Amino acid sequence: MVNAAPRVLVVEDEEPLVASLRSGLESEGFTVEAATDGTTGLALAQSGRFDVIVLDLMLPGMNGLRVCRHLRESDATTPVLVLTAKQGEWDESETLDIGADDYLRKPFSFDVLVARLRALVRRAARVDEIVVEVGDLKVDVGQRRCWRAGTEIELTPREFALLEYLARRATQTVRKRELLDEVWDFAFEDDSNIVEVYVGYLRRKIDVPFGRDSLRTVRGVGYRLEPGDG
Repeated sequence: MVNAAPRVLVVEDEEPLVASLRSGLESEGFTVEAATDGTTGLALAQSGRFDVIVLDLMLPGMNGLRVCRHLRESDATTPVLVLTAKQGEWDESETLDIGADDYLRKPFSFDVLVARLRALVRRAARVDEIVVEVGDLKVDVGQRRCWRAGTEIELTPREFALLEYLARRATQTVRKRELLDEVWDFAFEDDSNIVEVYVGYLRRKIDVPFGRDSLRTVRGVGYRLEPGDG
């Protein structure tokens, strides 16, 4: 159960921004703790005391990418929203693939930040102890693990998020726009091919090695996860 006052860890080395975020988030009902370097931030994040983490990429001591990677390698599941002044799709893609849950570029809207933090807290509160089965594919949402026919399949955090969303809606056709909005959590243009790329990654892991054809493309509409052998 998430506390009435969600606990936020802000890991950011710009002290004026830390002060502004602390004041603003506390006025929105959050409890805020802060660290101004990556090493301290990682130690606090691993304590398990927080409902969500706001993490800058450019940090002294240990950068945000390394902090996030260490968190996920230690099986910490606290949602992470990355803040960065850096530009470029490569940085964005790498950040998400090592386990960040959302991404905002500086300068950002405070209202958008608050909305995304609340969404991450709500989502984390819903996933405990949920296991979804689609045919012989088993998706353990709480542990962030999946198996097919008893064989565990290693997925990146973003691949797992996509599979989880499709599994929850098994046999339904899910539109590309819905996947962009719900799995990636931030704006992409309609013609972005990131969904196609990750569907391809998933097929090569959950279908091809097992002789399955369960992740279907519905041409011109979206994607559907089927329980059968295909």
